[in-house]
Amino acid sequence: MSANSVAPGAQQKRFAAYLDRLAQAAGHLDRVVPVKSYCTGLLLPGERKSVEPMAARLCPENVRQSHQSLHHVVADAPWRDEDMLEAVRHYTLPAMQKQAPIEAWVVDDTGLVKKGTHSVGVTRQYCGQVGKQENCRVAVSLSISTAAASLPIAWRLYLPEVWSQDKKRRKATGVPQEISFQTKPEIALQQICTAADRGIPKAPVLADAGYGNDTKFREGITELGLLYVVGIQSSVTVWPPGQAPLPKRKWKGIGRPTTLLRRDRQHRPLSARQLAMNLPFSAWKTVRWREGTRKALCSRFAAVRIRPAHRDDWRSEARAEEWLLIEWHRQEAEPTKYWLSTFSESTPLRDLVRLAKHRWIVERDYQELKQELGLGHYEGRGWRGFHHHATLCIAAYGFLVAERSRFSPSARAGQVDLPVAEMPRHFRPRGSPGARGAA
Repeated sequence: MSANSVAPGAQQKRFAAYLDRLAQAAGHLDRVVPVKSYCTGLLLPGERKSVEPMAARLCPENVRQSHQSLHHVVADAPWRDEDMLEAVRHYTLPAMQKQAPIEAWVVDDTGLVKKGTHSVGVTRQYCGQVGKQENCRVAVSLSISTAAASLPIAWRLYLPEVWSQDKKRRKATGVPQEISFQTKPEIALQQICTAADRGIPKAPVLADAGYGNDTKFREGITELGLLYVVGIQSSVTVWPPGQAPLPKRKWKGIGRPTTLLRRDRQHRPLSARQLAMNLPFSAWKTVRWREGTRKALCSRFAAVRIRPAHRDDWRSEARAEEWLLIEWHRQEAEPTKYWLSTFSESTPLRDLVRLAKHRWIVERDYQELKQELGLGHYEGRGWRGFHHHATLCIAAYGFLVAERSRFSPSARAGQVDLPVAEMPRHFRPRGSPGARGAA
């Protein structure tokens, strides 16, 4: 089934032109039809977006051949995810920028629950989807965002150390040789470096405490000439306003001159929580940052200029001042959230709060990618298939983002003006109740 064989509606014409761009990024004529069909299948109505049920929706008269074609292009075909995501960005970003400028680069990760131990990257680890330790795999992403829309532009599986060192499982799932163990902040920083090299409009980097706690991550962002507003845990140490580590010891002319900063029992940094609890009542201001579904969202915040203190007694110069932003709900016994930011000293509190809270926008992306576009429905075990499926989910989502930016904010998967064939009467996906061989 060709994804171009559709009625000449305006939206269908735009979608056909978009699919042509994606097909070019796939790099081979044999991949044109299956790439187009795969993206179409992701946007059609249906609860399950794995290969077999999509094949039945796309080509009910020949499910088996369609299944083989879709499976090959996502699991085996060696096209580059980076090229496909770049094609998505070149199409979607201009539509987003017509409505508003790029406001932030947002780092995040998402967990995908998965049974067994043979699918690439699966191990027992924290899964945000269920809010606890679970058998899952986790992927790190970088998104670009305006005030109203956002789009993932980079996506990579986090490969736990137990996987990166297991040669047998690496070979079985096709993990590339150049992939070694990296922490999530290291993966994210690599994605940010690539985005900066590609000339994407610069914007502040936003991330939660899983990334903001990492000093090297924050320093890497600064070295790229980017600002940040990143979450941290309450235990992160800082020097209170006006304070800094002690200077190096005065050289007495014997031995090597000392070069390191110092701290002692009387002169030590505080945790972010200790500093927050010591602030006067007048430091706390009520700030509204956006309209919620029922009412305006607001809370109490304080912002003070501090110096991060992590291991600065191994440095020869004190770190530059930056903002410590703190949130304390009136109903809570102590502050609940903390951020560090390299924005200038003149930045209004309201702007700091707005950006700190803007990271929520990618949660909407993940929700729709999972619930509407089947991000977590891929059933294969390999590295290539996992990334290809996610890339094509993002490609389908990119079209929805562009449509919302240009025309209809209500454009959703399953509501795009695409023809839907009738499913074969007796078709049952493998593993579903009533399917042949189902338990």
